[in-house]
Amino acid sequence: MQTHILGFPRIGKNRELKKALELYWKKEITLQNLQQTGSELRKQHWKIQKDSGLSYVTTGDFSFYDHVLDVSMMIGAVPERFKISAGESDLDVYFKMARGDAFSQVSAMEMTKWFDTNYHYIVPELSDSTVLKFSGRDIIDQTCEAVDAGYDAKPVLLGPVTYLSLSKSVDGFDKWLLADKLGDIYVQVIAELSSMCRWVQVDEPILCADMELEAAEAFKKIYKKLNSSPDSGSILLTTYFDNLDDNADLALNSGCTGLHIDLIRGGGAAEHIVNNLPDFMTLSVGVVDGRNIWTTDLVKARKQLENIKEKVPHERLMIGSSCSLLHSPVDITSEAGIDSELKTWMSFAVQKCRETALLGAVMSGGEYSREIEHNQEIIRSRNESSKVHSAKVKELTECIDSSMLKRKSPYSKRKKEQGWLNLPLFPTTTIGSFPQTDEIRNQRRKFRNGEVFIEDYDFFIRNEIKKIIRKQEELNLDVLVHGEPERNDMVEYFGQKMHGFCFTQNGWVQSYGSRCVKPPVIYGDVFRRGDMTVDWITYAQSLTGKPVKGMLTGPVTILCWSFVRDDIEKAEVCRQIALAVREEVMSLEKAGINIIQIDEAAFSEGMPVKHKDRNGYFRWATDAFRLASSGVQDKTQIHTHMCYSEFNEIIEAIADMDADVISIESSRSGMVLLDAFNDFEYPRDIGPGVYDIHSPRVPSVEEIKGLISSALEKIPAERLWINPDCGLKTREWREVMESLHNMVQAVKEIRRQYQ
Repeated sequence: MQTHILGFPRIGKNRELKKALELYWKKEITLQNLQQTGSELRKQHWKIQKDSGLSYVTTGDFSFYDHVLDVSMMIGAVPERFKISAGESDLDVYFKMARGDAFSQVSAMEMTKWFDTNYHYIVPELSDSTVLKFSGRDIIDQTCEAVDAGYDAKPVLLGPVTYLSLSKSVDGFDKWLLADKLGDIYVQVIAELSSMCRWVQVDEPILCADMELEAAEAFKKIYKKLNSSPDSGSILLTTYFDNLDDNADLALNSGCTGLHIDLIRGGGAAEHIVNNLPDFMTLSVGVVDGRNIWTTDLVKARKQLENIKEKVPHERLMIGSSCSLLHSPVDITSEAGIDSELKTWMSFAVQKCRETALLGAVMSGGEYSREIEHNQEIIRSRNESSKVHSAKVKELTECIDSSMLKRKSPYSKRKKEQGWLNLPLFPTTTIGSFPQTDEIRNQRRKFRNGEVFIEDYDFFIRNEIKKIIRKQEELNLDVLVHGEPERNDMVEYFGQKMHGFCFTQNGWVQSYGSRCVKPPVIYGDVFRRGDMTVDWITYAQSLTGKPVKGMLTGPVTILCWSFVRDDIEKAEVCRQIALAVREEVMSLEKAGINIIQIDEAAFSEGMPVKHKDRNGYFRWATDAFRLASSGVQDKTQIHTHMCYSEFNEIIEAIADMDADVISIESSRSGMVLLDAFNDFEYPRDIGPGVYDIHSPRVPSVEEIKGLISSALEKIPAERLWINPDCGLKTREWREVMESLHNMVQAVKEIRRQYQ
């Protein structure tokens, strides 16, 4: 039985891609050096897949930044402001589109979440000046590399309908007018790939979401064109992240030779698909979870496959990962510090390749009883451990009642009580973190390795906090932060202070570009061990007469940015985390901290893909935030922060969270995201980001003033805060100081207009 994965992580076992990218951006290595790193990584990843026993290796899944941006380059959808200049390579233009350009002051394209994951893609911009043409051959060149090396290659392309669905229309342009031309380009690309390969994988995850009517019509026309071409070969139409539901028949009638469905998140539509599969169509089933790290229950997966095999002949059945392994760390064997039993419960990308191949061998009649028996011992061990429910957590969760989900007074009264802050019009602040320098990282590493005593480490961190407070006072910001120098990551730091979490050393996952995160693993019941932030925040407050925000990560974000146990509902895990955060909020308030920010950057990420499933999520997610935040007195101001959200879809849920102040990412969109407030009168304070912290460029005073003026068209002056888009952890100090100086100067000039 044929086996494959839908994609492999790009970053490398030791984050080789991240390191090479950042050296190239600093001009410390050449373009040739960077391309060589890419070539070496591709070869390593193909060998891993082949050695695992998979039938095919996946090509085209490697990207120097983002697979959606790769398609924009392939089809020539490059906005005018990024046109190539003398001495620039195509790759330099590509990076300018993703990151902007500090020298020419060109702003980057928008970036947002890829469906309900923590991966970010670069949003294509389409306008009436967009002229599509086949402009990039990277996927063809990479597939040639694999074929020349002797591999059976299966190239993967982001599908044309998903690409258009995720694109941004500029100035009211009807992006669907480009569908026909885009289809022509895909015919050409697929023809070249089909001449080398048995299958061409075309990803259309939009089929598992709520498709626009225009998307459905475009799908029919484009796939008729693709499959009627004499050179189209065998197209494997690939869906994932949810059920096909209403779009099942669209997929079944596409004319494609193969169809992939996700049985981990989309198993509900499997019966309809199996019963109505055309005789010519091969069915690929994703039974190995591409988005979590738990070892696959091979016996359970085999039963699923046996049931399908009763109706789909062996020769028309493929076994795959549920989705790309992009969302998984690379290799569990790199982990030396995890408890030995816990480690056996986990499976990273390399191990998932083997699990997929092993299932194919078993389904083809091979004898692998020893491996299956060992797998079942692991599953039994994990199941037995999951039955042990902490008495402490049970006691706490049983005490939750509706009164714990409400602030003591409505916002109007709280606003008056918070007058003690004596803040000016348009208060300025930052989102929380300040640059994590090499010195900070080295000191943290030495402390972790036992090379520095705790007294010396604490002295170092306090000194960093003191410097950060002084810099903010120099800038004349109104509400300060301690800068988070003690935190390695906004989720891992808190996980280390709670029971029920474990941590990898090398479990890195790409978030965007060179940005990688190392999600904690929630394996058991969660509760707080003791104070998590109080000492650092109160020390920072002792250094200044200005208010300092207590900085916490919210329960939904901790949940979404961790690998979560799958033996109980996510809502229950989130509630446990919320109780722990609530205890910390109360401790901060008791210690005299009366502005507390509870970041929920992942709130929109946690939304189910389909609208019909979202109300249930909003209920438990907003309840978790309110549980975490509602125990404080009226005079304590609660902030939250969100980024990369389609606010029109979640604005009512945000209002239900009842935070006093919300800060949001909005600068890349030019405040377009604030259109969500046209039809919904948000009742509390808002801080839309006025400069993009994901780009190295420093925004001018005039640019920031323009964004503030745009915000004032939607938000009353008395409820408008001014802040960056997100935390400043990844930026250099020079950029930060110049940008914040310009932000404060812009606010000063705007304030004069209101005096």
